[in-house]
Amino acid sequence: MHKSIVAAERISDVGLTKEELQRYSRHLIMPEVTAEGQKRLKAARVLCIGAGGLGSPAALYLAAAGVGKLGLVDFDRVDLTNLQRQILHGTKDVGRSKLASAGDRLHDINPDIEVELHDCRFSSENAEQIVADYDVIVDGSDNFATRYLSNDVCVFAGKPNLYGSVFRFEGQTTVFAPLLGGPCYRCLFPEPPPPESVPNCAQAGVLGVLPGIIGMLQAIEAIKLIVGIGEPMVGRLLHFDALKVTFRELRLRRDPQCPVCGETPKIFAPIDYDQFCGARDDASVPGISVQQLKDKMDASNTFELIDVREPFEFEIARINGAKLIPLGEIPERADELDREQTLVVHCHSGRRSAEAVRLLKQRGFDNVYNLEGGIDAWSDFIDPTVPKY
Repeated sequence: MHKSIVAAERISDVGLTKEELQRYSRHLIMPEVTAEGQKRLKAARVLCIGAGGLGSPAALYLAAAGVGKLGLVDFDRVDLTNLQRQILHGTKDVGRSKLASAGDRLHDINPDIEVELHDCRFSSENAEQIVADYDVIVDGSDNFATRYLSNDVCVFAGKPNLYGSVFRFEGQTTVFAPLLGGPCYRCLFPEPPPPESVPNCAQAGVLGVLPGIIGMLQAIEAIKLIVGIGEPMVGRLLHFDALKVTFRELRLRRDPQCPVCGETPKIFAPIDYDQFCGARDDASVPGISVQQLKDKMDASNTFELIDVREPFEFEIARINGAKLIPLGEIPERADELDREQTLVVHCHSGRRSAEAVRLLKQRGFDNVYNLEGGIDAWSDFIDPTVPKY
């Protein structure tokens, strides 16, 4: 057993109604939980960063468990492609704010809890203020800039950061909590990977049920920390392989040289995480909008359209006239292209094609442009008959 992270004075002010005694009866009869543990849950405040694949199952189970105040940070809208894994939302919610959809669903699960919605991007400007009001932070983000930001503000505030990530058929989770003697995210990943080296879900795909497994594990860890039971996953990273259905545990150590939680920290406030992770727009990659591409087509301008996605993506959706050269084949097939011709390169969302433009410019191509937003933007703004995926 360990001490609950919820302040004792807050727990002492909490009681359970007759309806709550019935609702949580399966908790109350467990000797590890009892009414005292349920009061701790009711007094607790948990923040979920993201109302997507990881945030959906985590928020649903935390609401059902009776966490008194549940906060969500998101600024996105529900898209049809989300519904394969983001179970907070339904078909009727497509086009709605994710927070509006999530708020309705969570109140339906448990009308007694408080749901606080932060309709904004979690950023260096607002992160410390948002985190300050919560006991536990569940990081359901899908990008490195937000992961480093959530880690750092949790270290500054002395709050546990429940990390989770998924990729295709694999997921991992741990509790980053220097306040409990464990490492932080920077101890494990001192430097972010190159921006184009790790594709996101929209590029690589993810088995829909996988975020459910990892998100539920994050919810379990939050409940353990709040109730004060079990052994928190501090200093242990759990890796899950869905194809083999195997779990593997890795021991993590705190880095004494960590710039945030180490013995002589160097970072004491949020930094520019987009710049740190190399996520800013690269001025060396000239771009072209989908409308500009459409204008070129309508004017019969001479240019070549290159699609750098994978063949299976090309089969799902394509822009008429595009030549398929997957990104991995660009170095060896560059000579197939005319260096005097204007080239427009596209992928799914614009990230892989930006890398292709860099590679082509290194090989002497001067007239090469990245299609901003990729085929997704083409479907949204030019030709809605092109399927989105």
